[in-house]
Amino acid sequence: MRYENIPNSFYIEKRKKYIEQILPNSISIFASNDPLPSNADGTFGFIQNSTFFYLTGIDQEDSFLILDNRTSPQTEILFVKETNEKIKIWEGEKLTKSQATELSGIETIIWSEEFWKVVEGYLNNCENVYFSIDTDQGKGSSFTSKNRQVSNQIKRKFPDKNYINSAKTTNNMRVIKSDEEITQIKKAIEITKFGFERAAKNLKPEMYEFELEAEISYEFQRRRSRMHAFQPIMASGKNACALHYITNNDICKSGEIVLMDFGAEYGNYKADMTRVLPINGKFTDRQAEVYTSVFDVMKAIKNQMVVGNTIANLKKETQNLIGKELVKLKILTESDVKFNPKAIVKYFPHGVSHFLGIDVHDVGDRKKKLEAGMLLTLEPGIYIEQEAIGIRLENDILIKEVGNEDLMEGIPLEISEIEKLMHQ
Repeated sequence: MRYENIPNSFYIEKRKKYIEQILPNSISIFASNDPLPSNADGTFGFIQNSTFFYLTGIDQEDSFLILDNRTSPQTEILFVKETNEKIKIWEGEKLTKSQATELSGIETIIWSEEFWKVVEGYLNNCENVYFSIDTDQGKGSSFTSKNRQVSNQIKRKFPDKNYINSAKTTNNMRVIKSDEEITQIKKAIEITKFGFERAAKNLKPEMYEFELEAEISYEFQRRRSRMHAFQPIMASGKNACALHYITNNDICKSGEIVLMDFGAEYGNYKADMTRVLPINGKFTDRQAEVYTSVFDVMKAIKNQMVVGNTIANLKKETQNLIGKELVKLKILTESDVKFNPKAIVKYFPHGVSHFLGIDVHDVGDRKKKLEAGMLLTLEPGIYIEQEAIGIRLENDILIKEVGNEDLMEGIPLEISEIEKLMHQ
């Protein structure tokens, strides 16, 4: 594999912890993702279902997991795709049974073509059936995940069972990151740092945004990242005021800035970072003024990312601080901020933090109090469309028992550091 695997002891522990939290007399069924079709016989490639990977370490399609807590220890069966002659010729070797055991720590490995025959035997005698249904996946579209397909088929055949979504249990587990997960994320962040440094050193006026993206992609690929963690944003000039601008098709012009929101993936774990660069290597006084305002807010909010606080509170305090900065910048008046707080939203229209992990917008309850082991982004911003200035700064913050750890503290943020890097 391109990335170094987490030891299977991690997955063994997570399955054990999961079983301890569900009802007795239950089986749980988890399915991998399918490759998404594009056109003709093409696909968009394969990205594993996050929860399936979290419990197995298996990064392959057409895989299933059955966990049965009616035995002690629990019964674990992993189904993986068998390599036939056609697959071998067209796709190459799939996992062997011994490789699947080595990755997952599961001893009982069965070929996927046997799944439906095997699972029916377990369904006949159990009371509760757990499925992993991500209610946000494919939201607003007709997309039906493999897990939902499996659950629908089983519910039709066994309507008398008590069906439960296991996502609440696994989501609560996933929100607290283990040391092994933090190691993977730190590797993704290190790769992200190399991508940023290359972009900063190679940025020049008249360069296309997609050329800047290509510089980053090159570093990602050569350092064992399979892909960007999400569609990268390379937004120059006025484009920086469009929060999810991903066209990356304009020319970077001298005197403007470019907002870069991107991150590397490593072993299915993600980094998420935002930096702003002056295209000609030097911030204007006004750009530096707005940048400093955002950076000051970032530093202030970082100090509040501690056990017991909430993401909702962080956003509220960020809005208050942004409002004060907008007054300093002569964008709003004190009266605007005091009597019309919604005026702030025009210049800071998004949240300041989200959970991060296997998914970029990882699972977690934003109303829940922060706990040690949670990993979150910190990303304040100010967007002044009429001046074609959009500044957002983003780092990844690990909540500790006391205080926090900025996992991106080694990636330049100070204006002097940014300009120095660009002239190396």
